[in-house]
Amino acid sequence: MAIQNRYDFILLFDVKDGNPNGDPDAGNLPRVDAETGKGLVTDVCLKRKIRNYIGLVKGEQPPYEIYVKEKAVLNKTHERAYVAIGAGEQLKEEKKRKGGDKVEEARQWMCQNFYDVRTFGAVMSTGTNCGQVRGPVQITFARSIDPIVSSEHSITRMAVATEAEAQKQDGDNRTMGRKFTVPYGLYQAHGFISASLAEQTGFSDNDLTLLWEAIGNMFEHDRSAARGEMIVRGLYVFKHDSKLGNAHAHKLFDLIQVNKIKEEVARGFKDYQVTIRNELPQGVTLQKLVE
Repeated sequence: MAIQNRYDFILLFDVKDGNPNGDPDAGNLPRVDAETGKGLVTDVCLKRKIRNYIGLVKGEQPPYEIYVKEKAVLNKTHERAYVAIGAGEQLKEEKKRKGGDKVEEARQWMCQNFYDVRTFGAVMSTGTNCGQVRGPVQITFARSIDPIVSSEHSITRMAVATEAEAQKQDGDNRTMGRKFTVPYGLYQAHGFISASLAEQTGFSDNDLTLLWEAIGNMFEHDRSAARGEMIVRGLYVFKHDSKLGNAHAHKLFDLIQVNKIKEEVARGFKDYQVTIRNELPQGVTLQKLVE
């Protein structure tokens, strides 16, 4: 059964001596708002980590298989849907006309079997047409509370890739490189969960519980030398007692303020204070799911 309540949430996470989301078009520098100097982490980056966690804990098995994953061939997955619903013979014709009477059935099969399709939605009309899904869960870019500074580091690898490089260096065999980090940054993202869209995809209470678990633990199994220490510091969930909601999301988000509590440059979460105003509208409850 699909969820029966609307949810809005605030996610706080920080990074220390790492690059939370490098920009490949800028030499993998940490993403930043050029006008304010505040750091950015894309929604796609956050969803990727959630997908990875779900795939890890559920073993990539239906109904928790992941559609958008590393090395996936999406059109092959669409073909699986047609075979599963007994319409394999229509695949060739489907590829030609990109439509037909089995599209909706294939779309429903994809929602039932792939967690990220029924959660975040997907465009599945490439090649074999499985339609499009507008997901009930949407997450914004994360933005740092304060401006960040990108630190550039020279690094040395005591090896080379080819014999030609070794000969040029007379056996010294060193490779120089660059690494970019953020000394410290506390980031905030907003999320929205629509009960109305959940009805269309079958996003259930069990799926919701798994989503909270994935958000709280998504950095625990995503360690790398490039990302330093990344920690979820807070997950604040506003639950409405109706499908349509009982208050505007932006007014709920304004109830939670994150401020630096000292004049010096922040170098840890303890340098910030999270204040929650006790002004919840009627029909809305607040729960902190990550301490």
